[in-house]
Amino acid sequence: ILLLIRNPKDVATSFYHFTKGMSPLPSYETWDDFFTAFMTKKMPWGCYFEYLSKWNKYADDENVMTITYEELKENPVLGVKNIASFFGISLTEEELQSVVERSSFQSMKKNSQKTHGAFGNVLFRKGGVSDWKNLFSEDHNEKMDKAFEEHVGGTKLGTKLKYELYCKA
Repeated sequence: ILLLIRNPKDVATSFYHFTKGMSPLPSYETWDDFFTAFMTKKMPWGCYFEYLSKWNKYADDENVMTITYEELKENPVLGVKNIASFFGISLTEEELQSVVERSSFQSMKKNSQKTHGAFGNVLFRKGGVSDWKNLFSEDHNEKMDKAFEEHVGGTKLGTKLKYELYCKA
């Protein structure tokens, strides 16, 4: 099992923009309205912190590899090598480069009309890291940090995300 996790602040930011483009999902007049719903577990697919907490039970299983979105963005070649190794797949240098190129956000966004139709415009927005800094106030940041510590702060997944959030920022 490959478990891909992401900075909860960027998850919230990405999901906020996603809900704006998806009419079947609840819409929010403001970022503050969305943030309140996100933090009070009123999201269509549940609470991200609870999701992380549930997966944390399996983080040490030998058949589970956890990788962060941030790791893949920072070093996609190493990420693909590690994933291939985990699954016991041997890649030539040419195959490795092909997978890295074809799985890049830019490539997937460029091909999104072919792969996902009109839905591609909703799925592929920026694909960056730390876009949360454009929406979060100091109060939002403090509330998210507190919730993070309460739910997953001392766990394996929490430690991995905390490293990506604070040590590499």
